[in-house]
Amino acid sequence: MFTLSSLPYGSSELEPHISEKTLGFHYGKHHQAYVDNLNKLIAGTELEEKSLEDIIVSTVGKAEKIGIFNNAAQVYNHDFFWKSLSPASAQKEIPSELLELISKNFVSLENFRAEFKAACLAQFGSGWVWLVKDGEALKIMKTANADNPLAHGLKPLFTIDVWEHSYYLDYQNRRADYVEAILNNLVNWNFVESNL
Repeated sequence: MFTLSSLPYGSSELEPHISEKTLGFHYGKHHQAYVDNLNKLIAGTELEEKSLEDIIVSTVGKAEKIGIFNNAAQVYNHDFFWKSLSPASAQKEIPSELLELISKNFVSLENFRAEFKAACLAQFGSGWVWLVKDGEALKIMKTANADNPLAHGLKPLFTIDVWEHSYYLDYQNRRADYVEAILNNLVNWNFVESNL
């Protein structure tokens, strides 16, 4: 059975960019609900002992397992999102190897940020935007609802949650401001590099 993973920082450490109130609802209510729902759905089945990754890959595209896929993927996506962030006070320079790869694939860090933001704004409705590794190339990928790169055989490196519950208390309908706040202040570049 799965449990809610601990946050890698305190509940107020992402302020002022993500408030403690937003984190409390997003992590403590939404993320917890996905964990609870997944546990109920897999109890007593062959999936009960499998990893999140295995559950996602084995249920993707199967209509009769859509509830399991959605909840497993959302647990995974949220775990990945929390790790993709770090408090602004802990921000360090982007590792040189990673900066070189970003520049090779997106021309510059500034251009990467602009393309990533554009993808976040273009994602209609609920979903996620990812930096993924596809072979040796880095790409930006949008996914709707619970979908994620694992379901497409790609390796996730970083993500931003663009479901409204991730930003509405702090930013209302200003998704662009939320995305900019993360890209300019909260990216955990060391985590991104560790996924290469």
